[in-house]
Amino acid sequence: MEMYMQRALELAAQGLGKVAPNPLVGCVIVNQDTIIGEGFHQRFGGMHAEVNAINSVADKSLLSDSTLYVTLEPCNHQGLTPPCCDIILEHKIPRVVIATLDSNPLVSGKGVERLRQAGVNVQVGLLEEKARWQNRRFFTFHERYRPYIILKWAETKDGFMDILRENGETGSFAISGKDAKILVHKWRTEEASILVGSRTVFIDNPQMTARHWPGKDPVRIVIDANLKVPRTHKIFEDRGRTIVFNRLETRPIFNIEYIQLNFAEEILPRIMDYLRYEKLTSVIVEGGAATLTRFLELGLWDEIRRFRAPMNLDKGLKSPVLDLKPYESVTIGEDQLDFFYQQIPPAGFKSISDNPFEANS
Repeated sequence: MEMYMQRALELAAQGLGKVAPNPLVGCVIVNQDTIIGEGFHQRFGGMHAEVNAINSVADKSLLSDSTLYVTLEPCNHQGLTPPCCDIILEHKIPRVVIATLDSNPLVSGKGVERLRQAGVNVQVGLLEEKARWQNRRFFTFHERYRPYIILKWAETKDGFMDILRENGETGSFAISGKDAKILVHKWRTEEASILVGSRTVFIDNPQMTARHWPGKDPVRIVIDANLKVPRTHKIFEDRGRTIVFNRLETRPIFNIEYIQLNFAEEILPRIMDYLRYEKLTSVIVEGGAATLTRFLELGLWDEIRRFRAPMNLDKGLKSPVLDLKPYESVTIGEDQLDFFYQQIPPAGFKSISDNPFEANS
């Protein structure tokens, strides 16, 4: 049984970066120890995993004597697509094995109840820990009422993340290598939003896009209290949506949304509240040092991804200080990539695949 659910988890992973704010879901249908159907949730607004798996079965008559394995509880409410419970019952599938319940209040427990009331043999909890970890963005969003937060930066071997800029110099200073840059752009396609402070925008003039990897761009978020970043900067280009949190005004201008906050209060929790309201289930924070440090001081993070380059600067802008042991360290090009987690991942979890540059199919 576990091998079928493991296959369903592998299928679900292919939806990363394509289905949010929906969860990742994979489904496998088994008849007489043979997989006869597979499917996963491929895009937001598209058919759910159960529907795709059932539709893939060539001989539908087999469904009435089959077991359906699914990584998340089937829904029993009308959303952008019909309830998945309906199609399961329509095809008289007698057995359903679910990895974990759905914590979305629209779904939680209701799908299982509907199936059991109809006489379906329902089992819950197979590979539950792995399934919850795979959907950690989704579960954080619904259970902790905020986006899943990833902090990312690159630093030198001696702990600096930028050169000294005593005379107002601008322009990015590359610390990590080409392979790390490509991987970061892949990560951006997997998350709903990307956040930086105004100093990073001033100095680096970043695009904050995923232009070096196929996939969608994240929503760009900037903290600019006094709206000093010129509109000529690349983050305001009309390639995508940009949200600017500031103390002065709330108004939309083309693809830019200015959102006023009270900077006399702690603003990061308020920003997370707004991102949740906008159904942005994850955010990758890419700088600068002060912004990253404040997230760390508040304990407002779930994952840290830190690149360490083999160079030394001797002086410069200090990187955030971590008194933590990495969960895992891998080599990316010439750089070391360290992963840290607030919650311990399930046994056997690898932070990165053997081929981190492999695109999701």
